[in-house]
Amino acid sequence: MKNQTATIRLNKFISDCGLASRRKAEEFILQGRVSVNDKIISELSFKIDPSKDLVALDGEKLVQKKQIYFLLNKPKGVVTTTDDEKNRKTVVDLINIKEKIFPIGRLDYNTTGVLLLTNDGEFSNLLTHPRNKVPREYEVKLDKDLTEEDKLKLIKGIYIKNQKGNFVKILFPKKNNRKFVTVTAIEGRNHFVKNMFGALNYSVLTLNRKSFAGITADIPIGSYRKLSHEEVSGVIKYYGG
Repeated sequence: MKNQTATIRLNKFISDCGLASRRKAEEFILQGRVSVNDKIISELSFKIDPSKDLVALDGEKLVQKKQIYFLLNKPKGVVTTTDDEKNRKTVVDLINIKEKIFPIGRLDYNTTGVLLLTNDGEFSNLLTHPRNKVPREYEVKLDKDLTEEDKLKLIKGIYIKNQKGNFVKILFPKKNNRKFVTVTAIEGRNHFVKNMFGALNYSVLTLNRKSFAGITADIPIGSYRKLSHEEVSGVIKYYGG
């Protein structure tokens, strides 16, 4: 009989292999792309024993990998993806390792700042799932002064693309200058900050993510470093409950 204590969900195993988040792994399973011991599996709750079972995606054997975590201070002119159909430089190109990694969430082409990359799909899912309300702090330069009235609207919440959004905090780091704003959000919809200001007829001239999940860019723009064990475990403990 298989040792039950050694079994894990199939989608978690795929995630642990560094290919995708659990949710994306579930898509692979439902698409009929995953096999266990040469048998296609379509049951999302299916469990395996990694020490005994052979799991394959599109016929290629999967192996659990050592989990790695990086902080990149993203520069402008780089796309947040693992590859690009236009052959533009990607954030993965900036990190000199042999292992496959992927970015957690995304930053726009000309947005700078904190970007985390990993091969740990579960860690990525933890930080991007809306229910965990992980904070993202941005430094914003606007084309005009942010009025107090509009500041209150952005805190209370406005609708962008038929879905309500809000900033949980708005600060003015430069005295008597309301074009420079620091905002904190707890969601990561595409172009969220730009769309929030755009809905009130402001243009974002520059955008820098100052921190994500409490991790700040303590390194020069364009450089990267490994996250420490304490940083990773602290994030997991705080946002994973």
